[in-house]
Amino acid sequence: MGPAAPRRRRRRSVPAHVSHERWLVSYADFITLLFAFFTTMYAISTVDAQKMNKMVESMQTAFATTGVPATDSRLPRPGDDEAVAAAPAEAFEAALARELSATLGGDLVDVMVDERGVVISIKEAGSFTTGSADLSPVARDVLGRLAASVRALPNTLRIEGHTDDVPIRSGRFASNWELSTARATAVVQYFVQEGGIAPDRLSAAGYGEFHGRVPNDSEANRARNRRVDVIVLNAETVREEEPRRLVAGPTPAAVAAPEPTGAP
Repeated sequence: MGPAAPRRRRRRSVPAHVSHERWLVSYADFITLLFAFFTTMYAISTVDAQKMNKMVESMQTAFATTGVPATDSRLPRPGDDEAVAAAPAEAFEAALARELSATLGGDLVDVMVDERGVVISIKEAGSFTTGSADLSPVARDVLGRLAASVRALPNTLRIEGHTDDVPIRSGRFASNWELSTARATAVVQYFVQEGGIAPDRLSAAGYGEFHGRVPNDSEANRARNRRVDVIVLNAETVREEEPRRLVAGPTPAAVAAPEPTGAP
């Protein structure tokens, strides 16, 4: 027998080193994605004013085409019972007020936004002569530009006449109530006859001296109170204040009587 073959020693397998920090890679990726997400959200939330105006104009055109009130658009608000918010309506009104201020301009008109909508306040000075409801050429020019700006909107327009507290001295009108109402009606007539605005979008009201913007304690304040306000009503005001349209059914006179079926 030959010499015995030498035994091969088996190498002991050394266990590989197990890293307990591999989660850091996934965590770093997650933090990177989260940072990118919030950076994108911040960029989206920074709105350029010109882009905002263009967006509002596009919304206005779209709503006018489809017949949906632009001021009725709402976004959800956490905790609100109806899950709506007035932010889009407020942005629309602010943009419209800026547009009307630039279009009308001058010292004859003040444009503001209140809880009812956009208010275009036309001063008496230059619009009407004292104690008269006849529109001056300057007022007609302003109303023509105003009608062109709001004609395509779906909003309801309310025209309000206001006076100061000085008793009227005119044979045509017996009181400031009648004068304020006549001036509001004159603006409505202009919008319908020459402004191309549908009559069912309009209403007129006269408040006399009882809804002044400032106290009637000086001539300057009285001049501010003598005005006609054209209000572009928002959807909420229309729902709460404006009368609903009723669809009239056939009147008794319009119902034909049944024909006799035979001889008595």
